Amino acid sequence: MASLRDIKKRIESTRKTSQITKAMNMVSASKLRKVEKKYRSFQPIKDEVKRILEDVLSSNPETSFPLLEKREIKKVGFILVASDRGLAGPYNSNVFKHFEKILEENDKDFIVGTIGYKAYSHCKKRNYPLLNTESISSRDEIKFIDFQAMSRAFIKLYLDKGVDKIVMIYTDYINTLNQNVTEEVLLPITDLVKSKVMVSNYVFEPDTEDVINQLLPIYLENTLYGIILDAKTSEHASRMTAMKNATDNAKDIIKKQNLIYNRARQAQITIELTDIIGGANAVN
Repeated sequence: MASLRDIKKRIESTRKTSQITKAMNMVSASKLRKVEKKYRSFQPIKDEVKRILEDVLSSNPETSFPLLEKREIKKVGFILVASDRGLAGPYNSNVFKHFEKILEENDKDFIVGTIGYKAYSHCKKRNYPLLNTESISSRDEIKFIDFQAMSRAFIKLYLDKGVDKIVMIYTDYINTLNQNVTEEVLLPITDLVKSKVMVSNYVFEPDTEDVINQLLPIYLENTLYGIILDAKTSEHASRMTAMKNATDNAKDIIKKQNLIYNRARQAQITIELTDIIGGANAVN
């Protein structure tokens, strides 16, 4: 049985750990509110870009565009979104499990672009072919420009027929308790519905095709940025929940250790009293 000193040290170390996890829970809760607000406020912008693009496409329904055309899939590009740090519960592991399951079912060649150090490290250890040669940070203060280079690299790769399909794997935020790993096809673009409202009366400069070719990459970059915001919201929610569970577990451990300490202390006192009474009886 552990000594009283060892039990006391265990209680103190667990109490200090619970203080750290509680602080991390509060920090994550604050970051969650901030990034969730940013994510919600970005959705109208994304929807408006989509609406404009659909309206412009309706004015030129017969023209085909490379980013909209489906073709035979010979090689797939994956964009894997994870975090830079751990201590986020199952956030990263769920993404990796989903990705590995897709690879098991996929018999095509593939290349991976990673966002977040954890995703880069995971793919690097398994020697997967990577688009990026170094980790792309998934920092808390997300900036649009952080992921612009990757989105443009994948668009160029698709246009050059280096890949025939681009799939993004990330964690979709539902609420603070529920986040689901999701896959979304970025290219070819399939979620655009040509508007029934004709805009042929508008004058396009230089012409309709050039406008659409300029809008399609912007739409993809906005879609990617919105997904990153969604994933970052899920990360903070997962970390907040994980730290709350860790704090609750630490409190339970402290409670149990206090019971063990009190019992051990009571047993020690009983032994001491027995020794004193026995000594007194021997003297008498």
